[in-house]
Order: sequence, then C-alpha cells, then structure tokens
Amino acid sequence: MVKVIREVKFRRRREGTTNYAKRLALVKSGLDRVVVRKTNKRILGQIIKYGEGGDSVRASADSAELAKKYGWPSRRNRPTAYLTGLLLAKKAKNTADVVLDIGITTPISGSIPFVFAKGCIDGGMKLRGSIDAKEEFYNATHIAKHAEQLRAKPEEMKRQFGNYAAKSIDVQSLPKLFNEVKEKILKGS
Repeated sequence: MVKVIREVKFRRRREGTTNYAKRLALVKSGLDRVVVRKTNKRILGQIIKYGEGGDSVRASADSAELAKKYGWPSRRNRPTAYLTGLLLAKKAKNTADVVLDIGITTPISGSIPFVFAKGCIDGGMKLRGSIDAKEEFYNATHIAKHAEQLRAKPEEMKRQFGNYAAKSIDVQSLPKLFNEVKEKILKGS
C-alpha cells in the first residue's frame, strides 16, 4: 500500500486572495509598494515597506477620510479613487520610487487602481511604470453627464443617485466639488 502525501497550499493561495509569485516579484524589487484595495464601499491605499519581521505601513489613506475632512461623498468610484490616491501622496511626503501593487485585481486601463495611481503621481509620488488615465474619467464629469441623461426618469435617477440626494448633494455639482476637494488636498488644508 502506497501512501500519497498531498501538499496543502497556503490558505490565502487556496482562497485566491494572494498571488505569491506576483508578491515575491514586487518584494524582490526592493521598492516600497503602493497597495490599493477596494471594498464594497471604500477605497484603501497604503505605502508598505517590506521587512524580514513583517511588512510595515509607512502611510495610509481611506476614502472615508474624504467624507470626514473634505466633504466628498465617499463612494467606490473613479473620482474617489483619484482623490484617495492624491491624499495618500500628500500624507507620504518625500517618497522615493515606489511600485504599484493591485493584488489580484485584473489590470484594466482606466480602472480604479490605475486612477488611484494617477492621483498618487499627481500628488508628487514617483511611481514606477506608466500610468495613463484620462481626466474626464476621474473628474466626475461623466457622473454629472449620466445624471443629466436620467433627469427625465425620476425612478432611475432615485435608484442610482438616491444616496447623494439623501446627503443633500447635487450630482450635477460633483465636478465642481471634485475640483474644490482636490485643491484642499493639494494645499494641505
């Protein structure tokens, strides 16, 4: 009788939450990682430094901070991702070269992780690689245009933008609010 020994993979690999080959490549670069993750309601960003005793967080930003400090309605969308990346860059002053870590997210140009990275770059961070995100995709004008198209359909408007209305935010004024919040973050107030 032959015994078959099965090797059990790491729990995070079994669950599909960590790609260890990709993580090893990022750690071997020797650069700090800009980690961006999105939850159901928020966008989180951190600058992580690898250490043999464990990773350490050098700076972090949460999209919920935008609502508390700057009055931006915290959602999981591209304008929020951009502003959260900008906030992280301002918190992490004098950051040398860093590399973007998007985890197991599929890399799609213009998606939330890359718009977040664009915010980091615009905030003064030196991010390795080329990040190309068009401004009309993250400055909230696309949300305002979509809301304008839905004005004739009040039911659809309420379903998609009811949370904004509950907080007394006019969806048409989101681009203006975006620019105001961006200026506040850049000025550091």
